[in-house]
Amino acid sequence: MNMREKERTVLQRYTITELDNGHLYIHLNGRIDIESASNILNTLETKILSTSPKIVTINLDNVSYFDEYGALVLSELRKIVADQKGTLNISDKKNRSKIKASVANFDTPEKTTGIRKSPVNFFVRVGDASLSRMDNMKYFTSFLGSVILSFIDVLKHPKSIRLNDTITCMEKTGVNAIPIVALISFLLGLVMAFMSSLQLKQFGANIYVASLVSIAMVSELGPIMTAIVVAGRSGSAFAAEIGTMKISEEVDALFIMGFNPTTFLAVPRIIASMIVVPILTLFSDLFAIAGGLVIGILTLDLTFNSYIAQTLKTLSLFEVMWGLSKSVVFALIIAWIGCLRGFQTRGGADAVGNSATSAVVTSIFLIILFDSFFAVARSYLW
Repeated sequence: MNMREKERTVLQRYTITELDNGHLYIHLNGRIDIESASNILNTLETKILSTSPKIVTINLDNVSYFDEYGALVLSELRKIVADQKGTLNISDKKNRSKIKASVANFDTPEKTTGIRKSPVNFFVRVGDASLSRMDNMKYFTSFLGSVILSFIDVLKHPKSIRLNDTITCMEKTGVNAIPIVALISFLLGLVMAFMSSLQLKQFGANIYVASLVSIAMVSELGPIMTAIVVAGRSGSAFAAEIGTMKISEEVDALFIMGFNPTTFLAVPRIIASMIVVPILTLFSDLFAIAGGLVIGILTLDLTFNSYIAQTLKTLSLFEVMWGLSKSVVFALIIAWIGCLRGFQTRGGADAVGNSATSAVVTSIFLIILFDSFFAVARSYLW
C-alpha cells in the first residue's frame, strides 16, 4: 500500500504519524504509568480532535512498562475515537502478557472502568490510609537524612552554598513579610490589651496589662504567629517553586548535570528561613507591645514611660531567648516541609497547588505540636 506521510511529531513517550488516508498512527515508547499517562492522554486527545481520523492505530511494541494508568489511556482514547466516528486498533507484535492482560477487556466497554472507586470496606480503607502514611513517613525520614547530609557537605565545603539564592530567599521570606507580620502582631497586641483590660481595671491593676501582653507575645504568641504567617507565605512558595521544577523535570536535569538537588534547592531556603524568622519574631514582639501601648494610653490612662517600664520589668533575657529558640525550630520545620512537599510533587499543575496546600497544613500542625513539646520542656526548666 502506497501511503504518504504528512506529519510526524516525535515526543518523549510517543510518536504521532498522520497519513494521507485519514489514518493516524501512534507509536508509544517507554513507560506508560501514572507520571506519563496524563500528558500522553491530553496531547493525543488534542491531536485526535483536531484531525478527526477514520482509523487510529496504537503500537505498543516499544512499551517497557504498562500498568492500569496505561489501560486507562487506551480506554479514554477508544471513547474519543468512537465519538469522532472512527476506529481504534491496538498493535502489539511482542504479545507480552502484562499488556495483553491489561487490554483483555478493551473491546468490552461495559467492563472497563476508568477510575477505581474507593473501597467501601472500613478496614480496607483504614489499612490503605495507614500504608499511605507509613510510606509518607519513610519519605519524610529519607528527605531529613538528605538534608542533614547536605548540611554536613556545606560545612565541609562552604563555597558550595549558593549565596545569592540564599540572600534572595532571605529577602522574600523576611523583608517582604515585615508589613504583614507587623500588622497582625500590632492588632493582636491591641486585642489582647483591650480584652485583658476589661478584667484587670476592675481591680485597679491596669499596669499589669503591659506584663500580660509582653510575656504572652515574647514567650508564646509572637513565635507562633510569625511562624504561621511565614508558613502561609514562604512555606507554600517553597513547595510551589520546587514542585513546578519537579513536574517540568528541572530537578532531574540538575541531578543529571551532577548537582545535588537538596543542596542546590533546599539548603539555601532552610538557611534563609532560620536566619530571618527569629528576626521577624522580634519585630512581631515589638509591634504587639506597641499595640498594647496604644490601648494602655488611650483607655487605661497609662503613660508611655510607665507602660514601657513595666514591660521591661516583666521581660527577662530568658523569655526573649526562649521565644527566639522556638522560632529557629519553627523556621526549620517550615522550610523543611515546604521543600519536602515540593520534591514530592507528581502529576500536573493541580499537583503543585496540592503540594503548596499540604505544605502549609503540615507546617502549622508541626508548629503547634513542637510548641507543646517546648511547653512541656519549659515546665522542667523553669
